[in-house]
Amino acid sequence: MDDADDYERPRWLRDLLRFLPLKSQFVLSGNVRDLQLSEIAPKAVAAQPLTAVLGTELMRAGYEGVLLYDPLSGFRRLQIPGAAPAGPNLLEKLGLQPGATPAGIELFGETLERLATLPTADPPVALIADFASRLTVRNEALSPLEHQMFTRALVLSHLAKTRPYGAPSRPFFNSVFWIVDKEGDLPDWLLVDNPRIRHIPVAKPDPRTRKMLASSLLKTLKNGKTADDPILQAARTAFAEQTEGLLLVDLTAIAQLGRTEDLDISQIGDAVRRYKVGVTEDPWAKIDRDKIRNGFRFIQERVKGQDHAVTHMLDIVKRAVTGVGASRRGNRPRGVAFLAGPTGVGKTELAKTLTSLLFGDEGAYIRFDMSEFSAEHSDQRLIGAPPGYVGYDVGGELTNAVRERPFSVVLFDEIEKAHPRILDKFLQVLDDGVLTSGRGDRVYFSETFIIFTSNLGIYKVGPDGTRTPNVTAADLLTQVQERVRAEIDRHFKLTLNRPEILNRIGDNVLVFDFIRLAIAEQIFAGMVRDILDGVRTSQGATVSLDDGARTQLATLCLTDLSNGGRGIRNKVEAHLVNPLARALFDAEETLGKQLAIMGVDSTPDGITTLTLGAAQTASAKVA
Repeated sequence: MDDADDYERPRWLRDLLRFLPLKSQFVLSGNVRDLQLSEIAPKAVAAQPLTAVLGTELMRAGYEGVLLYDPLSGFRRLQIPGAAPAGPNLLEKLGLQPGATPAGIELFGETLERLATLPTADPPVALIADFASRLTVRNEALSPLEHQMFTRALVLSHLAKTRPYGAPSRPFFNSVFWIVDKEGDLPDWLLVDNPRIRHIPVAKPDPRTRKMLASSLLKTLKNGKTADDPILQAARTAFAEQTEGLLLVDLTAIAQLGRTEDLDISQIGDAVRRYKVGVTEDPWAKIDRDKIRNGFRFIQERVKGQDHAVTHMLDIVKRAVTGVGASRRGNRPRGVAFLAGPTGVGKTELAKTLTSLLFGDEGAYIRFDMSEFSAEHSDQRLIGAPPGYVGYDVGGELTNAVRERPFSVVLFDEIEKAHPRILDKFLQVLDDGVLTSGRGDRVYFSETFIIFTSNLGIYKVGPDGTRTPNVTAADLLTQVQERVRAEIDRHFKLTLNRPEILNRIGDNVLVFDFIRLAIAEQIFAGMVRDILDGVRTSQGATVSLDDGARTQLATLCLTDLSNGGRGIRNKVEAHLVNPLARALFDAEETLGKQLAIMGVDSTPDGITTLTLGAAQTASAKVA
């Protein structure tokens, strides 16, 4: 398909050309700093600045000359490639010097009046006032000179008359075009209810426009001119779809990035993603696949008793790394997982371990405790306050963190405690991979791996409002999974009335099992080993635990497993760490460096004492 086969002037330009004989002044606002698609030659399109496109179209419409003004350079003739230059005396007729003429607001107002009063026999000319938003300091408090200039513009808009020109003869004004960032940058009394001025919003490029420009840009990439038509069409479609929300100036920059890095036409998606996140390297492409293949063993060392969840999580990771079955349209996150289950079973630990597995650094994960976001307006902490509110210049905690570290695991801990209004923000992230900050910046999550954790489903609310256990450690894993998922489903659909969030997570709800006794013993053994190793490192003392004492300690620590691994750690601290630290501190000079724990006793009031002695001598009771 040729570049220009489907070319059509953008809507703003069609609107403007239609009203040229009817209005003497126009105000263009919106996407005015972007490039605009233009047909520069038969069957050839290119992206050009708005002033160049506007000037070209005005010359084609019959205007003999186009003047361009901006507050920095003043007045100059706009040179249109291929068009005959304006009459040499045009600037002189307006009282201006040839070439770029610096001009303040007073001279600008005088020039407007001269333009409107040019002899009717003269050919029509147009004046484009670029950066017109900067003509005033404060729109709500105009200076006398500013007020005088806009009053002139208002009066002239009503006094201006058309005259016939050209063959065939058509009506023409000496037209004025104000290019502003937003309509409110000009005084309301100039624009509102003024039938002689037309406001025209310039929209962002639509998919059709992006696709037309993509055809032209892709030919500048490696193999772009020799690629088969199916490859070219696939790259063209991918380029247009993945740049949704971006401007044509962004598309041009992406193509330049591709040329700089010598990317093939088929790699245009990589160029888009790198441009969005602001980096050129791709840590996902550098992940050691052997580490992922051996990831089960790596994770199992830290997350015990959750083999089913680890296997499912690794499947999501492998899909993220290979891209199998993942549509990059919409730039969704690399992976999404919802970890549910009892407290202390390894949900947060899995997120940390996964981060270490992927990026070699456990600190590469971004964690948010969602219990801190239970208030209705706490979403402003995540994305930043809107304009006019305190904290607007600081930005949001989430948007700032992802902008700084676009390749990361983002953990939202205890998501059920967040306000429902905040959950709505995740719809954007999970669906489009983008979140707009309070400052209007678009932050992309396309290279993140998002994990939610929750205790939903462990308890359920009865008819009388009381919380009762929904699952217990006596239930089989299949029963735990079924009941927890059913309760999560009920919570999002009925309580929150937000089933769309679960739809975006899909089947990636991973239910963790309770810590069973066999697994608890492994966790207990590992904690004791780490503590005794730490004593050797920090105190230079070797402490051993004989079989009888180990059995006594295990009985104290593993009686109640309802709080999972975290509960075991608390018990180990109470029955081993605290009394051992007390003993080492109180009898530092008499115990020596080779110690054995011979007994562990706990009193009814919760005070634990250890029977310590030299490793090869009689024991001594230490309180």
